[in-house]
Amino acid sequence: MTTSRNTGPGSPALTGVERAALDAIDLDGILRDLRELVAIPSVGGSPGESEAQRWCADRLRSLGHRVDHWRIDLDELTARPGFPGQEAEREEAHGCVGVSGDGEPALVFCGHTDVVPPGDLDRWPDRDPYALRIADGLAAGRGTCDMKGGIAAFLGALRALRTAGISLRRPVGVHAVVGEEDGGLGAFATLLRGHRAAACVLAEPSSGDVVAANGGSLTFRLEVGGLSTHGSTRLRGVNAVELLAGLLPALRELEARRNAEPDPLVAHLELPYPLSVGVVRAGDWASTVPDLAVAEGRYGVRLDEDLDAARAEFTAAVAEACAADPWLAEHPARVSWPGGVFASGRLPLGHPLLAETRGAVRDAGGGDPGVLGAPYGTDLRLYAAAGVPTLQFGPGDIRYAHSHDEHVALADLERAARAYALLALRRCTPA
Repeated sequence: MTTSRNTGPGSPALTGVERAALDAIDLDGILRDLRELVAIPSVGGSPGESEAQRWCADRLRSLGHRVDHWRIDLDELTARPGFPGQEAEREEAHGCVGVSGDGEPALVFCGHTDVVPPGDLDRWPDRDPYALRIADGLAAGRGTCDMKGGIAAFLGALRALRTAGISLRRPVGVHAVVGEEDGGLGAFATLLRGHRAAACVLAEPSSGDVVAANGGSLTFRLEVGGLSTHGSTRLRGVNAVELLAGLLPALRELEARRNAEPDPLVAHLELPYPLSVGVVRAGDWASTVPDLAVAEGRYGVRLDEDLDAARAEFTAAVAEACAADPWLAEHPARVSWPGGVFASGRLPLGHPLLAETRGAVRDAGGGDPGVLGAPYGTDLRLYAAAGVPTLQFGPGDIRYAHSHDEHVALADLERAARAYALLALRRCTPA
């Protein structure tokens, strides 16, 4: 194949090999893969998680990859230092890694196959969230945006390289992981098993931009104790719900302080480090003053912030608020940290993967992506902590993740697949 570059007016500088790869991108094939993946109800903790991993292993074998598909020892994994936590109960979990050749990959594409629950089925067409629907240039269904669309796109890129008969000097890899939505145990297990790469691209939806950093998040539990009595004699009791309500302004003040001077990568966000109460439980009888109110929520972790320091600031804010209340001064609220642990993470400053990814997107016809930080946690921080430079670029808009109208644009799928093919070629170099 020729390696001369086409530098005609208005044309990106592409080699003949690169053009062959782009010409081999097959959107219909990408949609077939996406349809099969969406049809697997791989909600975190369900048997579908393992089914989706088996699907990925089979697909990677069909692409000629050496595949490591293994059952994760959950008891051993959860006892490991640094385990990122989990919120879904699991009886089993599987890892899946494919590598196109021998040695450490020059690039690995990573995607999580687990999805969040569908919620109210009546809000889905035909009450079926797992049927891919294609209309008006969109592919809709649970997981299309977060993030089975990204998995289908990078599999489509690798299939295009194979279809075009392109051999690579250095291997390219795929990490299919589970448990991302509730902590990241799949990525943690994959890295613990020794799978590494010179660089990693997470195919998380990025709205056309490149995400070079993530804030983190912690799940907090706030237990506020009161004093129960009959509702008709409520003045004899202390209502835990009212006490909890009195603490909420302190949490809002804490959030405001922590967002006062955000890192430049997340300064574009209206609220880079959100603090949100998502679950409230209280009482067991309508005519009884509740003696316990429990609030659970998400606590945003700032870029480069130590997790223990973040926890300490939250705990101190609650303690200060309790000290100002006569009852809570004697019976302070209890703070604990259940569930997933999402540290922040970022691509090292000046790492070439950023320029390489942006160049691949541009040259593949995807425009000029911006470079941003995101307020949500992903597996980026686990790869970064393991010394694997990582960023996010993937099809879809994060606003539609986890929603009843979850979808990805067909143009985004094709744009991402084209960029992935160019990036893999340039990082792994044609033989």
